[in-house]
Amino acid sequence: MSSPGQPRRRPTIDDVARAAGVSRGTVSRALNGGRWVSPDAQRAVDAAVRRTGYRANAHARGLRLQRGGAIAFVLGEDVEHLFADPNVAVLLTHVSRALAEQGHAMVLLLAADTATRQHALDFLGTGQVDGVMLVSWSRDLTLLDELRAAGLPVVCCGTPERRGGDAGWVAADDREGARRMTEHLLSLGRRSVAMIAGPDDRLGASLRVDGFRDALGDVAAQPAPVEFGDWSERSGAEAMTRLLDSSPGVDAVFAANDRMAAGAIAVLIAAGRRVPEDVAVGGFDDSPAASAAHPAITTMRQPFERIAREMTRLLLAEIDGEQPAHVQLATEFVRRESA
Repeated sequence: MSSPGQPRRRPTIDDVARAAGVSRGTVSRALNGGRWVSPDAQRAVDAAVRRTGYRANAHARGLRLQRGGAIAFVLGEDVEHLFADPNVAVLLTHVSRALAEQGHAMVLLLAADTATRQHALDFLGTGQVDGVMLVSWSRDLTLLDELRAAGLPVVCCGTPERRGGDAGWVAADDREGARRMTEHLLSLGRRSVAMIAGPDDRLGASLRVDGFRDALGDVAAQPAPVEFGDWSERSGAEAMTRLLDSSPGVDAVFAANDRMAAGAIAVLIAAGRRVPEDVAVGGFDDSPAASAAHPAITTMRQPFERIAREMTRLLLAEIDGEQPAHVQLATEFVRRESA
């Protein structure tokens, strides 16, 4: 409620949703033609609009009535990620469900190279989609800038290199999650801790390296060894082989994802090292690889369902005229057998 002497706050679509006892998406659909809205819900929204005094911006409403109704899920990574990276599949599933609950269809577009990027931009320019969920972990912001230049609302999965700015984003706290996992390894009494990091041209991978180094602080007598992989199990195995050659006394390894952790464990066991007795191994993501490994991998869980729902919420809000917003979510420590 407004204080005496202050102008009354203009009612928002969220006020209408609360008054009507329905979701924000239902209000939006009820105000824009009533598609997929039950008669009871429509009446509740109409009554709530009258009670709250809500007035839709005429220009924004005119734009909304011209919408195509679909949301684009744009993957700015190689198509192999759709099949090889379980995180993409999980995120795609949760996003499609969250959008369906709000009455929106989803269109999947690939935009990993110049040709597919141009095809995606051409399609987006036809007006058949209302906004974009961009999944790209590259530091290169060209695709994001092109989408914004096209006048489309965009929400990024992951923290873009240029924080803030004119695009919304939702991300897990990579740095804090990596710090917590490294601190757990140290709490086990391990003192020769190494890391298998993701590609250094990916911001999320770099943030996990930062978290690893944050945890070590002054504990390490010398810089801890870091080897790089490409997120695959094979690259984790290769990185672990290099670590055993360069740092044979290593007694703990933090791998920046579970698949690389699984590759590292396979190499350690083949080399006669017991996990976790001789070498403790921690991962990141809590993907299926973590529970399938032997021993099962202690890891940091990314909240992909919450990420998908927050991306949906922020994008639909921006489509309705609100400013881009940013959400960072905590990861969760999952203790298993490897550390």
